[in-house]
Amino acid sequence: GGAAITAAILNVAGAGDEIVAASTIYGGTYDLFAQTLPPLGINTHFVDPSDPANFEKEINDHTKVVYAETIGNPNANLIDIDAVAAVAHKHGVLVIIDNTFATPYLYRPFEHGADVVVHSATKFFGGHGTTMGGVVVESGKFDYEKSGRYPTFTNPDPSYKDVTWAKLGAGAFTTKIRATVLRDTGASLSPFNAFLLLQGLESLSLRVERHVYNAQRVAEYLSKHPKVAWVRYPGLADSPDHALAERDFPKGVGSIFTFGLKGGEEAGKQLIDNLKLFSLLANVADAKSLIIQPASTTHAQLNDEELASVGITPDLIRISVGVENIDDLLADLDQALAKL
Repeated sequence: GGAAITAAILNVAGAGDEIVAASTIYGGTYDLFAQTLPPLGINTHFVDPSDPANFEKEINDHTKVVYAETIGNPNANLIDIDAVAAVAHKHGVLVIIDNTFATPYLYRPFEHGADVVVHSATKFFGGHGTTMGGVVVESGKFDYEKSGRYPTFTNPDPSYKDVTWAKLGAGAFTTKIRATVLRDTGASLSPFNAFLLLQGLESLSLRVERHVYNAQRVAEYLSKHPKVAWVRYPGLADSPDHALAERDFPKGVGSIFTFGLKGGEEAGKQLIDNLKLFSLLANVADAKSLIIQPASTTHAQLNDEELASVGITPDLIRISVGVENIDDLLADLDQALAKL
């Protein structure tokens, strides 16, 4: 996934260019944008994605990408991708959307204005935590000539016999990635890993349907438990994103979300230690259920100010609900919470 995102950015941006990104993204992506790309001359403006106007405020002559996730990691916040894409396209800027948490079964970003979609295939595509991989897909509809922002697409490329990538039409973005970025950086998926991911895709819709069903039940259970302080899941009626969930996610809003306990950070650690069926693991979207505290793991590289900007508090627990029997999952949570 990291390779897919990096390749997608390097395909259109270089020294002096800028990205406008939702602040509510995966910690690894945030670190890529905030720490790894700036020494290469690519800088990012992070914005609160709840208002599409925030993206427009940061777009300037150097902007090459507007970037967001369909379902934010880890807080499962939703964004009006249609509105964000409309803002970006008004200024001729390419829209890249990470659709890892939603998968194409729950949400198809191209139907909402995205130009390029990236996935961490390590997650739902593989489905069993056995394989790492990334995917980059393009809509084929972006007009680089009309935009005027992408000379590497509209001018001849001397590194590839002076081909003009924009003239390739619908396959311009991904052809350029394969012919230049992949060629020069070497992030190539092995044949066996590709085989495992293709095996996972065969059961994607079946698994995601069960993931969503279980997640809704677990979220409802936690929201009513006396030891739980809060739950952030768009499938709950009291979620600020519930209306958007009903509009854009008729099949459900994934199986990864967050919650906090009234006992705070220490109670969260005790809960994780008490669980028997849930695994303490930094991955998500496995067939088995997973649980973790992002502030000390997936987002540990962020400072306190950055953690606050992405909505991560010390008490926050991220849960990835698997496909086990729902009664077993609820029983495990019940016995673990009872020990607090």
